[in-house]
Amino acid sequence: MTSTSSRSKITPEREMEFYVAALDLLREGGYEALTMEGIAARTKCGKSTLYRQWHSKPQLVCAALRGTRCVTLAEIDTGTLAGDLRAVARATSANARRDTPLTHALVHAAKQNPELAKALRENLIEPEVAEIDAMVRRAVDRGEVAAGNPAIEFVAVQLFGVMRAALLLHGSHADEAYMTRFVEAAVLPALGVTATPSGP
Repeated sequence: MTSTSSRSKITPEREMEFYVAALDLLREGGYEALTMEGIAARTKCGKSTLYRQWHSKPQLVCAALRGTRCVTLAEIDTGTLAGDLRAVARATSANARRDTPLTHALVHAAKQNPELAKALRENLIEPEVAEIDAMVRRAVDRGEVAAGNPAIEFVAVQLFGVMRAALLLHGSHADEAYMTRFVEAAVLPALGVTATPSGP
């Protein structure tokens, strides 16, 4: 992870320029063709600037994916598990059309690139799994979900799995309506949570 002090010399606007350039180049040529030199050329900066801030291509790619999302899961806390998971459905589907093909490509590339695989786990997968787990723990603390419910272990797996599976099985991205139906029909019932469809 990059320290706050090492990133302090770059404005948020400039940081976003780097993120957008990295993702655009990733879409255009794939992960193997993406280079720090290419990002530097597109953003008219020195390559050393990128290495100083992110240290490696995998770290920059992961930062770009996370940094361009409109809502992070850590920001979600509606006061109920149903509300939280519906908000997760909105957040994860918001950029599905843009992010899902990239994620598929990166997962494939990670099979041949241990450094990329490690960066994806540490910077994207593990933080978001932890954020969903925290939502479920709050629900247990509130008494919404029984502490021993065996479905607790699989909430994050279900949510992230359906995002990838929808494109493969249906040929379309998991949009907000699809994700919300999934949460209401599969995830909440397994946790023993009764909620009015699309309600609070």
